[in-house]
Amino acid sequence: MSEYNIRNLLNAGAPDAIAITAPERPALTYKALEEHIDSIAAQLASKGLTNSDRVAIVLPNGPEMATAFLAVSSYMSAAPLNPSYKQAEYEFYLEDLNPKLVIIEHGSTNPVREAALKLSIPIAEINVKENAAAGAFNLFETTQTIELPSESTEALVLHTSGTTSRPKVVPLTQANLVASASNIASTLKLSDVDHSLNIMPLFHIHGLIAVLCASISAGASVCCTAGFNALKFFDLAASEKITWFSGVPTMHQAILLRGQRQAQTAKALNLRFIRSSSASLPPAVFDELTELFNSPVIEAYGMTEATHQMTSNPLPPHVQKAGFVGLPAGPEVCIMDASGNQVAKGEEGEVCIKGENVTPGYDKNPDANALSFINGWFRTGDQGMFDADGYLKITGRLKEIINRGGEKISPLEIDNVLMEHPAIQQVVSFAVADKSYGEEIGVAIVLGEGQSLTEAELKNYANERLARFKIPKYIRFLDEIPKGATGKMQRIGLAKKLGLEGD
Repeated sequence: MSEYNIRNLLNAGAPDAIAITAPERPALTYKALEEHIDSIAAQLASKGLTNSDRVAIVLPNGPEMATAFLAVSSYMSAAPLNPSYKQAEYEFYLEDLNPKLVIIEHGSTNPVREAALKLSIPIAEINVKENAAAGAFNLFETTQTIELPSESTEALVLHTSGTTSRPKVVPLTQANLVASASNIASTLKLSDVDHSLNIMPLFHIHGLIAVLCASISAGASVCCTAGFNALKFFDLAASEKITWFSGVPTMHQAILLRGQRQAQTAKALNLRFIRSSSASLPPAVFDELTELFNSPVIEAYGMTEATHQMTSNPLPPHVQKAGFVGLPAGPEVCIMDASGNQVAKGEEGEVCIKGENVTPGYDKNPDANALSFINGWFRTGDQGMFDADGYLKITGRLKEIINRGGEKISPLEIDNVLMEHPAIQQVVSFAVADKSYGEEIGVAIVLGEGQSLTEAELKNYANERLARFKIPKYIRFLDEIPKGATGKMQRIGLAKKLGLEGD
């Protein structure tokens, strides 16, 4: 048994302290959570599951999803899957992951049931008793003793987004999860007085580690919502008396839209900080959030392979820089050129990391591992640079960089400039195939409520602020920009989705 174990993170919480809350449910204490985790693990062990087995979890966002993850990951490997997948997607992921069991809701008609039956994978339904505390449930009536796994045992397995190739399987160990949770708790100075509102999906690394595990590791508490709902956000945040929350930029933008009518409510929350990660936060949104909530905005940089956090802006009295993802906050971080040589501050290159929170490597994928690791460093695929103060700026995703006739253009730069326009609420820039230049620039735009803007007006605005070769050729005004499962806007493949094939 090792101290580097998810189960032992709970030691930070006082037995009678609250660990998990949920709307209209009794709270779950740390003692009750510990008992629940051990009981579910023993129930799984009674069905022959061991430390080395994977268990897929397909539950809606909420307290049961949170405690199911904690129970499984403490003793074996949790494989949380998006509950909105179609049957064919479930078949792909289940075949790829080969779990010994799939946990679903009682009476669920989710298509994962048919997919599991087709692949002969057993199903277990959670049983939640009436008036049960948030997250409390049973699976089986039988139990069997099971020991905690070693720190090198797989605790969580997720797929990469697979925007340009087949999704890769990312195994993360007990030591990876504990290191990352501890790094985040330290960065955010979490303590037992903190209470977070989780609005992130719990099949994604952001919500699982940055909100749930980091909070548990500090003896803090989490309100597990049914998912992000901008209409209910302010009422729930006020009733729960939260001290912070973490989200992706699209969520923050939706909150800002509601917050324009609830400025007093926002400031009355008296939040210790607001956290943003998983995609680049436009500086304009950073400024608006800071003003609306009168709270510091902490932008962080993470990815699945790093068990989420790699860098983060610090809390006050240190500086939070808009447009920067902060200082190294856990792993070592460097910038490398294409040959694997580290470059000086101020020079651009690929962001590379190494540390206790970094995956040991992709599952059964030696080719991907050979490409992704260099001299002991993991290559993130992101392009960036450190400024003179050591703050990291992400200048683009190497695969997303637009190459217009040899001119390399960062879509993030286009986004940030256009987001300054008062009529624009959301923007995402992307590459469009072009016969003359190889690639041209496209932008998808959502206007603010009651705002108007023509294509010509937008191009004139861009012309005043961007070099001529950076002015978008293709402009599409949309009611909503297509997003991935976690709320991130996806550049790769957007041209095809919008019917733009170039000239």
